[in-house]
Amino acid sequence: MTSKKIGAIIQARTSSTRLPEKVLLNLPYGSGVNVLQQVIRRLKASKHINQMIIATTTDDADNKIVNTAKKENVLFFRGSKENVLERYYLAARENGLDIIVRITSDCPCIDPEIVDEVISTHLNKQSDYTSNTLIRTYPVGLDVEVINLKTLEKCYNNAKKDLEKEHVTLYVHNNLDKFKTENVSLKGTDKSQIRITLDTEEDYALLCSLFDYLYEIDEFFKYKDIIQLFEGKPWLILINKKIVAKKTFKTVDDEVKEALKILELQELKNARKLLQESLKKQ
Repeated sequence: MTSKKIGAIIQARTSSTRLPEKVLLNLPYGSGVNVLQQVIRRLKASKHINQMIIATTTDDADNKIVNTAKKENVLFFRGSKENVLERYYLAARENGLDIIVRITSDCPCIDPEIVDEVISTHLNKQSDYTSNTLIRTYPVGLDVEVINLKTLEKCYNNAKKDLEKEHVTLYVHNNLDKFKTENVSLKGTDKSQIRITLDTEEDYALLCSLFDYLYEIDEFFKYKDIIQLFEGKPWLILINKKIVAKKTFKTVDDEVKEALKILELQELKNARKLLQESLKKQ
């Protein structure tokens, strides 16, 4: 399809705030295979990815991440813990990538079929940035972003805010008018209410259940199998229904609105009332 070198860069670290060492947890439970290994093994089935790099930090704690990369016979790059954008850019440049497929290590259900569709769309449309998250219709945890090296370099050179350095593609999202972007949607439906990423213990419990149902039938079960499972067992969605995903906000007002939603969700009524009253006084 193209002579361009397409590489998947998987960001991974052990210092997750909500669930430390989450990508090293066994999945399936007790299997001896960890979450990061599941991500790597699934991406190896992609038809378009030429190379895979695990982008971790220089912290000693992340030697465990490097060991997993070596065990799975994939490349690794060690860089800044806080500046993930820099880590991605340097990893891509060091390995001579033309197109970067960004995947996070907390998505053990990543589907190479979706990955290849996003890559194909990116190539066919000749876009700067393509994803299935600009307009979210796929379950959370099947996220794919594809970005040209030149676009990533532009982000690296122009991102000034800490959040834009912490979140690799946030500069693109904040400056959509400067880039040619494309979105890949789930045809005919919206399943974005399903959450199969790993941030909390509740997420891990759901993923363990999901793998118990699907993994023995097919180690590389597809997104369609996941959707069918949730349709047949709708109670699964209750396991992590109250988990709120981390988000970035353009203004303080937007962040406060989200904080009010979270306080309401967690039934922290007094704290919510106190925050509302303090806002009225401003």
